[in-house]
Amino acid sequence: MLAAAYINVCRHSNTHRALLKCFTVSKCARNFSITRKFDPTIREFVSRLAQKQPSFRVASKDVHVLSQPSEFYKNLLNIIRRARQRIFLSSLYIGFSETELINALDDALRRNPGLHLYLNLDYNRSTRPGPSSPILSLLPLLRNYEHRVHISLFRSPKLSATMTKVVPPRLNEGWGTWHAKIYGSDDEVMISGANLNKAYFSNRQDRYLHFSAQPALADYCFSFLQTVSGFSYRVLATSDGPALHWEDTSVLPWQIQSKAEHVLSQFQMKQLSSSVSSTSSEEQANSSDVVIFPVIQAGQFNIREEERTLSMLFDHLASREYCLDQEPVMNLTSGYFGLSKEYQDLILKSNVGCSIIAASPKVNGFYGSGGLSGLIPEGYTLLEKRFMSAVRAAGRLSSNVPNQHNISLKEWERDGWTYHAKGIWLSPSVDSLPVLTLFGSTNLNSRSANLDTELSFVMATSSDDLRQKLQEEIQGLHHWAVPWRGGERKVRWRTKAIVALVGGML
Repeated sequence: MLAAAYINVCRHSNTHRALLKCFTVSKCARNFSITRKFDPTIREFVSRLAQKQPSFRVASKDVHVLSQPSEFYKNLLNIIRRARQRIFLSSLYIGFSETELINALDDALRRNPGLHLYLNLDYNRSTRPGPSSPILSLLPLLRNYEHRVHISLFRSPKLSATMTKVVPPRLNEGWGTWHAKIYGSDDEVMISGANLNKAYFSNRQDRYLHFSAQPALADYCFSFLQTVSGFSYRVLATSDGPALHWEDTSVLPWQIQSKAEHVLSQFQMKQLSSSVSSTSSEEQANSSDVVIFPVIQAGQFNIREEERTLSMLFDHLASREYCLDQEPVMNLTSGYFGLSKEYQDLILKSNVGCSIIAASPKVNGFYGSGGLSGLIPEGYTLLEKRFMSAVRAAGRLSSNVPNQHNISLKEWERDGWTYHAKGIWLSPSVDSLPVLTLFGSTNLNSRSANLDTELSFVMATSSDDLRQKLQEEIQGLHHWAVPWRGGERKVRWRTKAIVALVGGML
């Protein structure tokens, strides 16, 4: 019945909203046996989210929370070395000088004749002109393993064909990028916000969650990337260098909005149908103390699952359907903190205490850059000032009468490091461990909501051990956080003017 309903939806609707409206699954069918294990703070929310999003049951012993860039890199290399059938990597770009990483991929392909490598990268970021263009470092792989290396470059259609001729390289990335960070092989996958270059392996702080022995979750991530490859450029190797090939002759590269919306919506609905119809033994259900929900945010394609999910979460917390004696608290962080209006309203209008970590100007990745990009850290200071003014106007400043409903802002600063972490953690009370987290590629800002194409995940758990690891993750970030000093910083008039013009691109 579910399959028939799904097919019927696909025949009569080509938009995400219509698909979700037409495809209705009963609450009972989506109420997992593990839902009852969760803390009352999130139990009903998890049940409702399972009706909207694909989901995967996982045992907490297979979830590994990493904390350091060096751990991320070591784990990435090990994932590549263990691969036998497929390696799938998704990132904004691969750094030109990442010789060790490229050699690891080459070695894996050489040792395993049946192994295929799939790369999903951003078109504009990966084809920057010059001798150190990221795409050039991949040419040896393409030439040596022509039929086993598959490279897809996603091009944001926000930049029209005419604008492409006018907007110079680097600036063209302001109109949206491919932003999903997925690193997997065979039946394991690591989700992060980190890209693939030296800084992210050494001194650029991010988040990293590794899921081992998870064929269903790995298949989902791989299938998602394959779906996006259907409206991306394919990279070919020629004697003159890399050549970009657009395979879909039915649509132009800068006019893919309708196609992308349709195929991504169908993809999610098919995954949701599979989640509904899948069954597991009582023993498997009892061992699965984690549930994971992938959420796609692609505002340019009218797909806003992340926004809907967070709206559902805040609505649930406002309804007080959980324990009345609990006061949930939220931790939130973004290396590029500039909450979209929708997210700012959710936080300010809620009664949930929120502790936020942003990047100080010195650890912003654009600090010290030349040209207009050098003004970006100052632009974020301006956005932070505006946010704190709104917090003050709402009477939610933590400097007021202290309580669990206030909002605080800190800034992360560590000598010689930059900051790129992002996500949300929810705890039932200020003294309890997190029971839910949002992680992945989203920066929770206007750019992520409307321009970039993101894949993030909501993870709920009843495991005390995993909850403790998530708490340690928060504490590790707070270790380098100091009270926000943005109120003391001056923002120059030209920065204000630029933010007024392109604020949504930050």
